[in-house]
Amino acid sequence: MYHRREFFQMVAAMGVTALNASGSWADMTDAQAVPSYLKKFAGDYAGDPRRAARNWFAQAHFGLFMHYGLYSQLGRGEWVMYQEKIPVSDYKKLKDTFKPDKFDADFITDLACEAEMSYVNITSRHHDGFCLFETATSDYHSVNSPARRDLIGELAEQCQKKALGLFLYYSLGADWQHPYFYPRKFNAIVQPAYPKPDPSYRWQKDEDFQIYLEYAHGQIRELLTHYGPIAGMWFDPYVGYFGRPDLFKLDETYALVRKLQPQTLISFKQGVTGTEDFAAPERSGHSMEDTMRTRFGEKAAELARKGWEGNRNKHNEICDTLQPRVWGYRKDAQHKNADEVIALLANAFKQNCNLLLNTGPLPDGSIDPTDTATLREVGRRIHAEGWPDTKELS
Repeated sequence: MYHRREFFQMVAAMGVTALNASGSWADMTDAQAVPSYLKKFAGDYAGDPRRAARNWFAQAHFGLFMHYGLYSQLGRGEWVMYQEKIPVSDYKKLKDTFKPDKFDADFITDLACEAEMSYVNITSRHHDGFCLFETATSDYHSVNSPARRDLIGELAEQCQKKALGLFLYYSLGADWQHPYFYPRKFNAIVQPAYPKPDPSYRWQKDEDFQIYLEYAHGQIRELLTHYGPIAGMWFDPYVGYFGRPDLFKLDETYALVRKLQPQTLISFKQGVTGTEDFAAPERSGHSMEDTMRTRFGEKAAELARKGWEGNRNKHNEICDTLQPRVWGYRKDAQHKNADEVIALLANAFKQNCNLLLNTGPLPDGSIDPTDTATLREVGRRIHAEGWPDTKELS
């Protein structure tokens, strides 16, 4: 039995699909090129890339999640702008001190391989609107900061080398800094509860939301054309959508993803249209129907029910955290140990799900040493003892 890291080193030595000179996957001339993480499914890929990706995902078992961004500098979690009602203009100043000097994509992907993980997911853009990639849609990104680095590009390169799938978390359902995202009166999650409306917010009528959608679609297009093969687009927050579902054009969003990269899987938490490739509920697999009924009424509850029903029998994913409840870095937080992670894996497998396990990188971009040790120990146990409850795996 090969250790996972050894196996991927062997695959890399045999030669894996690389990006073309322009850095674009969609523009590659070799129609038969197979993403490195799908090499074992090359036969399926030739006929149906999406089916190949779904088959791969059903055997992927375990992924590394990372919530990293401007909020990491404050050490109070990824919702700090919202919870502390930090004005947009003040929060944006964090861009000028963003220095992920120890963000090491090579180390991160090696760690994922050591932990027997098959994929990595990172917050390309969280609710605060800051992008970890270079974008022409805005100057609010990591390349236009003291870092001068495109962290998504760095991670994409290493994932491709090591045959890891790369998923990109993208906050489609909330943006706390975009001037034309719909206002708080429709959904408390979408903007902080400022004592007075932030002067940067300019939404006046429903039609204004189209400006935001064009912005989001522009970034999604960049992510799917500049960074090689993307294993999945992981949309969030689920509740943000239900404040005004009539304003979103998810059919267009999903069609854009599938046109640009047919193998790219789509998730939007428990499911919105029911056409997602998998559901990814937090901590346990369940419907959000009752929650949506309480917050938004019967129509939202029905949409949530249909979305969940369309996805609940697929091979899904449960996401959880190494820190309790919080996803971004929080100072002095307790961390789960290897025994607890193995228990999370077993629970996910029993529900026909992968486990996507989150760590919040430190302000400098490094992985918390406690989490590093835990993930290495989990990988050691899996390598020595096998996956927990393997008889129940599909």
